[in-house]
Amino acid sequence: MGLFFLCIKIFFARILDVTIGTIRGMLMPKGKPMFIAVLAFLEVFIWFLVAREALITKVESIFVPISYSLGFATGTFIGSFIATHFINGIVGVQVVVEKDFKGLLNTVRKHGYKFSVIDLKDDYEGNQRDMLFFQVNKKNVKKLIALIKKFDENAFIVVNDTKMVQNGFIK
Repeated sequence: MGLFFLCIKIFFARILDVTIGTIRGMLMPKGKPMFIAVLAFLEVFIWFLVAREALITKVESIFVPISYSLGFATGTFIGSFIATHFINGIVGVQVVVEKDFKGLLNTVRKHGYKFSVIDLKDDYEGNQRDMLFFQVNKKNVKKLIALIKKFDENAFIVVNDTKMVQNGFIK
């Protein structure tokens, strides 16, 4: 019975510390250094207690490292889920399209997106292309990409986290 409770304690403590670490990593580019420092302290404090417990136990069982590893994997999953669904943010979306893209421009405007258009020239083949540059809330990225894909299934799309935006329009 002692092995079972040891493994459960390790499993849930690892979930907690890895979830905190994953969220902390997602928040770092967004600033708030004091809050991030508190999360870092909690993460390492919990990790230290659990790692020490797992390493000094007299119980020799494969279930100790399995529970430690499963806790890590589960914490990563939960932390990623929380960060993806509950941490708001702004992302930059760059879309390279062919020259004939008036329908796409009108559609994204009708859906309330604002963008900048940058002329591109392919030095290798000499083709003219345009790049649409958007700043949108993370929650709107999938909708925007779906609109773009309706016009050009092969559009080149790049999405990056944005640390800061001043002025402009964000949907």
